[in-house]
Amino acid sequence: MNANDLATRHCEPRKGKEHALDIHQVSGYLRQLPGWQLLDDGMAIAKDFKFSDFHQTLGFINAVGFMANREDHHPDLEAGYGHCRLLWSTHDVGGLSLNDFICAARVEALLGR
Repeated sequence: MNANDLATRHCEPRKGKEHALDIHQVSGYLRQLPGWQLLDDGMAIAKDFKFSDFHQTLGFINAVGFMANREDHHPDLEAGYGHCRLLWSTHDVGGLSLNDFICAARVEALLGR
């Protein structure tokens, strides 16, 4: 499944360890999403985004927030003037699920990548 395929999917409720991805699945999805990094011993993925000013950063945050609310899957984020860091993880599975990669791919699609 490539990034475009991921971006067209929708998140589903995923609870329990049976929905956690193994390292081979995670590695495969990460290859489809340039710039995303594995963090916390495979418990999360993250990426830093740069923007020319605060208005663009805030627009990005609002677009991500709108998408995250529609998918009912929300990132942790850190932001400041000209930058935003997104971190995806699925707390209900204790690590990464397909939802994290769907949302990361949707973020890339928001930016036209």
